[in-house]
Amino acid sequence: MASIHSVEISLEDLLGAFTSGHLDKAYYLDRLTGDIFSVPSSSDNNEVRQQLESNGERFLEIPPFDYQSERQIASEFLEKISDPELRLLLNNSLAGRKPFGKIEDILSFYPHEEGRFALLKDKFLSNRLKSWMEENNLFAANAILQDLKHARE
Repeated sequence: MASIHSVEISLEDLLGAFTSGHLDKAYYLDRLTGDIFSVPSSSDNNEVRQQLESNGERFLEIPPFDYQSERQIASEFLEKISDPELRLLLNNSLAGRKPFGKIEDILSFYPHEEGRFALLKDKFLSNRLKSWMEENNLFAANAILQDLKHARE
């Protein structure tokens, strides 16, 4: 029979790991202590990797916020754009055609759309965090997501 273990997890650290675009680091949650830590992705330190793998139940890898996640949000956002000029700019940016730039940089000239994009990104991250916590039997998801919602307001 499994026992229930209660730990405090820093919402700020967890969100930081979830939103990190640092692909040179892999983030982990220690189920036993609630600590969140990172190790270099290209680490040659086999001892660290072996410990993480041999204690798979204890350490959970936190999925990175990578290019694919960013493109998924941008594609969903692009479908809702009615301004043809902005749609063309964002579409070119996603396709890698010139003139291209970061979506956030382009949207800085469109404050209303920039706000809508930020809300969509927050919703995506909240859903992703909730799903990840549920998949890994971390039952404080509702309380954490409520805190996240209030922190964003």
